[in-house]
Amino acid sequence: MNSEEEIVKISKKLNVLIAFSIRRLFNDLDFSNKSRKKNGLGDLARYLSNIGLDSNDIAEISGSPVQSIRTLLTPKRQK
Repeated sequence: MNSEEEIVKISKKLNVLIAFSIRRLFNDLDFSNKSRKKNGLGDLARYLSNIGLDSNDIAEISGSPVQSIRTLLTPKRQK
């Protein structure tokens, strides 16, 4: 396995840990789609983007499609 594959593998594991931490922070252990909308996916996406995560990682963490995250992060969609 080359170093780039190892980095991707570690990144995916970290994304899972971040996702679980965020759900626990919101007291949201219901993994259905309705719970994400209730907790403000846009705000979460902007927060994670501001700390340096890219759209692909945010989509993986939130369980949302990448295109939806990109749409939420466009300047017109931000509050």
